[in-house]
Amino acid sequence: MKTTKFEELTISDKLLHGIRDMGFEEATPIQTKAIPFILEGRDVTGQAQTGTGKTAAFGIPILEKINPKDKSVQCMVICPTRELVIQVAEEIRKMAKYLHDTKVLPIYGGQPIQRQINALKKSPQIIIGTPGRIQDHMRRRTLKVGNLQMVVLDEADEMLNMGFKDDIETILKDTPEKRQTILFSATIPKAILEIAKEYQKNPETVRVVHKKLTVPSIEQYYFEVKRNNKLEILSRLIDIYNPKLALVFCNTKMKVDEVSDQLQSRGYFSDKLHGDMKQRQRDRVMNLFRNGDIEILVATDVAARGIDVDDVEIVFNFDVPQDEEYYVHRIGRTGRAGREGKAFTFVSGKEVYKLRNIQKYTKTKIKRERTPSVSDVEEAKTSTILNQIKNIIENESLRKEINIVEKIVEDDFNTIDVAASLLKIVMGQHKQEEKEEELDFGDTGAEPGMVRLFINIGKNQKVRPKDVLGAIAGESGLPGDLVGAIDIYDKFTFVEVPKIHANKVLNAMKDNRIKGKTINIEPANKK
Repeated sequence: MKTTKFEELTISDKLLHGIRDMGFEEATPIQTKAIPFILEGRDVTGQAQTGTGKTAAFGIPILEKINPKDKSVQCMVICPTRELVIQVAEEIRKMAKYLHDTKVLPIYGGQPIQRQINALKKSPQIIIGTPGRIQDHMRRRTLKVGNLQMVVLDEADEMLNMGFKDDIETILKDTPEKRQTILFSATIPKAILEIAKEYQKNPETVRVVHKKLTVPSIEQYYFEVKRNNKLEILSRLIDIYNPKLALVFCNTKMKVDEVSDQLQSRGYFSDKLHGDMKQRQRDRVMNLFRNGDIEILVATDVAARGIDVDDVEIVFNFDVPQDEEYYVHRIGRTGRAGREGKAFTFVSGKEVYKLRNIQKYTKTKIKRERTPSVSDVEEAKTSTILNQIKNIIENESLRKEINIVEKIVEDDFNTIDVAASLLKIVMGQHKQEEKEEELDFGDTGAEPGMVRLFINIGKNQKVRPKDVLGAIAGESGLPGDLVGAIDIYDKFTFVEVPKIHANKVLNAMKDNRIKGKTINIEPANKK
């Protein structure tokens, strides 16, 4: 699979900075093929499924070609649904983070028309909208397209299926003839070809041709989970299956950093691998992973290309991959050298549609599984301990231990009671951490998975966020990037910490000092 760094695509530094902040390391295949043609000013017909990175395939050249000094509408992206309009607008805005004079405006039905009219008066250069609402504004002349340089039809086949053909043609006929026309579609039926022939000039057709790959030796499952619950479910699955080596894949470097740090804070032997790390660091991490000193490696797709380890038992797709071929590459890290392997994918919301495309591509069934509960984890741990006991009985000498048990039995205890007591001691070692995780702090008004804490000093004591962050990180050992919102008022402060670490923070900070003042810290009461 040929890969291209974004730096190789002749993109401005400010735009590259925005892309890097989103955590992406390199262009997907559709981006690699489409972006150069669009930057050249060519009309392009691109065939790409949802989830292959097609938004950036047209979003990057749009932002590169926009003239920030020109306050007229220069580009228009037409999408079939309001949800896609919002999604595309958000992604382009993120990429344009450092392009301060470039404005993006989404317009769609269900939003007050007057609010959109007012927003259009503020000179956006990029409009993303549904066919009906775009046509409505053009008819009202609240959307002026006389200086339009580019039109993008996103998910064109879906728009035709929804009956928007006449609307699209009306819009295109009312835009300047010299515009650049970009068309992206998952399929290229006859109706799409007709639109391309009528409204595009010698278009370059771009398709991402996947290798025909299958993955028969790997058991594949997916879990429907809320985004905020992914880490908890990942932890439970690791505890249940107890893999010798496991890989966790994320789509961005930022997510790799976050997941790796959170796994470490939960006591797992985990480390990370991504493109921002120096080769020496990556080599060190890989050696630790091969030797089993690291049991869980969190990585991006780019960094994982060099991983050639036979003993990986499970691959976790923490994020659904951006491209179907990435999925095959990921799960191919397990089930190697004739061994069986497992692949678990976490799916949130509409990502289930991406998963369907992956299933079509791999020609395999990815089975849905129930998310494991805390009791499932406890049952798995109990089973592991019992298996260890059976193995010791069958393979090791117990003469010394039997003598000790016989002395206890002489005091009128039976052997079953002795065995049960010892098992309870062993199980108690596992339950201590779980007990801390399950503490109920009630509703403190924090984000899901977090606890809001009250501290009895604030602005009057010249407290700043870095003072609170430094004290918590220094005293409790909690990584600073796990600390959430810090709100400082005149006489008190609120700070959010992960629920699983809240008790540790409370104990560490009790009667401690911030800015030389002894503090009182306790769970906040929701207003």
